[in-house]
Amino acid sequence: MRIHAPRPVAGSRILGTGHYRPEGILTNADLEQMVETSDEWIRQRTGIETRHVAAEDETVADMAVAAARAAIADAGVDPASITQVIVATCSSEERSPSVAGRVVQALGIPAPAAFDLGAACSGFSHAVGVADQSIRAGGTTTSLVIGAEKLTAVTDYTDRTTCILTADGAGAVVLTGSEEPGVGPTLWGTEAELADAVTIGPPSGRFAQQGRLVLGWALREAPGICRGIVEAAGLDMEDIDVFIPHQANLRMIEPLAASLGLREDAVVADDVITSGNTSAATIPLALSRLREAGRLPAGATALLVGFGGGFSYAGQVVRLP
Repeated sequence: MRIHAPRPVAGSRILGTGHYRPEGILTNADLEQMVETSDEWIRQRTGIETRHVAAEDETVADMAVAAARAAIADAGVDPASITQVIVATCSSEERSPSVAGRVVQALGIPAPAAFDLGAACSGFSHAVGVADQSIRAGGTTTSLVIGAEKLTAVTDYTDRTTCILTADGAGAVVLTGSEEPGVGPTLWGTEAELADAVTIGPPSGRFAQQGRLVLGWALREAPGICRGIVEAAGLDMEDIDVFIPHQANLRMIEPLAASLGLREDAVVADDVITSGNTSAATIPLALSRLREAGRLPAGATALLVGFGGGFSYAGQVVRLP
């Protein structure tokens, strides 16, 4: 047993990032053989070209563990130093134990606080907010935050409006306490009247969404939320080096980014093109892949924002390692 003595600190910062994408790939040409659609139709409406698909026996926890290992290695920390594990997911195969519990089991982390957070597409930013506040309050010292999903397991491949979007994968970050905060305040909330706009549940148990409602909300409300996140961090939009929104649909990301008036040289994440929509995993997956590609310099300021099932939203500004 390990006892943590509370020691509040000024804030938290990201030490490292990691990601995992399954080997299986589903192309638009593959989907043409499965449902009434075409490569042109999919590209025009979503911008997606390929999606990564987990093997039948590959679980959400398997992907979470792989992303976690990569983030821990990038952060250069001993797994034994991790005192909190949070996994954002809405597609876990098990009700109990949690995916976080499986990660702890696989990595041999001694006695951390470990739990799952179910806020769908905004889950990762919610989890970062919880971890940051836990660290600030002294409840934990080093947090492993993961977004992991196997959405293909809950996809209706007869519904061409949703099966062209969904994919599998995981992304992770390691956060630790810092006297110079690298994670800004989390702005979060819920649009209760849109609770049924994005669902995974009865009677089919499959992913479903009212696409026009979601797109309308994103274009109408998300810009104000993004500005609120940046303002809460004490910054202006011109201070943002990279914009990483939930990778739901490129045709949603592009106009949202344009409406924010970001600097011309700011990087706008477009990982959805080759990764598809992985719900809670999209933001950390895009973040890690951008860093791996060398597109983000150390110290870059990133605006993260997720929105979707619930209908929930959350976001924060972070400084990258």
